[in-house]
Amino acid sequence: MARIIFLNRFFYPDHSATSQILSDLAFDLSAAGRDVAVVTSRQRYDHAGADLPARETIKGVSIVRVPTTRYGRRGLVGRGLDYLSYYRATWRALTDRAEPRLVRPGDILVAKTDPPLLSVLAMNAAAATGAHLVNWLQDLYPEVAVELGVPLFKGPVANVLARRRNRSLHAARANVVLGQAMADRLAALGIAPATTHIIANWARDDSIVPVAAAANPLRHEWGLADKFVVGYSGNLGRAHDYEPVLAAAERLCDRAGIVFIFIGGGRQFDDVARQARARRLGPSLRFFPYQDDSLLTYSLSVPDLHWLSLKPALEGLIFPSKFYGIAAAGRPMAALTAPGGEIARLVEGHGCGAAFDPADVDGLTGFIDRLAGDPALCADMGWRARTMLDRHFSRAQALARWRALLDSAG
Repeated sequence: MARIIFLNRFFYPDHSATSQILSDLAFDLSAAGRDVAVVTSRQRYDHAGADLPARETIKGVSIVRVPTTRYGRRGLVGRGLDYLSYYRATWRALTDRAEPRLVRPGDILVAKTDPPLLSVLAMNAAAATGAHLVNWLQDLYPEVAVELGVPLFKGPVANVLARRRNRSLHAARANVVLGQAMADRLAALGIAPATTHIIANWARDDSIVPVAAAANPLRHEWGLADKFVVGYSGNLGRAHDYEPVLAAAERLCDRAGIVFIFIGGGRQFDDVARQARARRLGPSLRFFPYQDDSLLTYSLSVPDLHWLSLKPALEGLIFPSKFYGIAAAGRPMAALTAPGGEIARLVEGHGCGAAFDPADVDGLTGFIDRLAGDPALCADMGWRARTMLDRHFSRAQALARWRALLDSAG
């Protein structure tokens, strides 16, 4: 039986979103009797200095943790060095011919997208070892970097990287994307539609369930028992536009019953805190760190309304995984994204919230005010969110699609 070897910079026990999704899939495949390995780093997403064991077997999955630099997320140069060291160490691990060999002819290499352009290395490693390539695209680089204005990712450099990335997509037996908008992007690049498979990400919907406000210990612990809570949970990065939410908070700051909270971290987390102080929003905005995985069902249920954001230029290049966690918690969502885009269509088509152009602060403010004054409407939208998840985006459905795809790719 072919071994399935996943490539990603983070894996269990790391709790970042892409690590959790990969861990779910790897453990599910192992439980189903498949031979599964993961080549990852020794770091954690939020702890670059972590030194996890070099080799370990967990739930039947063989984990190879390669040595890398450990600059973490402090700057682009350090992050780039972490990427390069992972590329180099992973190439050595995949192509080492000493027995026992990690990769054998006919095995399946599944390359995620952390670090970016990992599919190019995986394509070359597959060619060198006789393995088959499957790309699992969480985002599309270099397009994301170009849209975000990352230095060096301009003009000729971006074009060269895109051509190499495209070759790896053409070389793959399958390219897994997160939604139709991303599938359309691949079609526009000339990637054969027969190789493109849409398998959405997921949440742990067996353990993340709706929790009523009165029964939520975190709401009491955080002093939010009698508030209408507008929340953001997770990584707040370059792809997310928080300015409309701060503007709405300013307009609603005289409403003592409405509180905005941020749970998590990320590149822009400190920026939001500074802006909140500068605008003297005081108790209207509150900040909490990432919560332990065991508390996720409670932390995601603290907000009465979640907001999520994707800059319109990134539509089809990224899909925010927090969409599924919000839905699992049975909470409505305000989506700040491209009007008529995939996220907006899902939110509004299933009646589980509303979508707004990021410039539409009036619309966002009015929606928050409306739900704060209509608990029945808020609860109905939350019920619709969970129903949407159960019918279309459950973890069991996604894992079954993955099993079927990998069975056909071997």
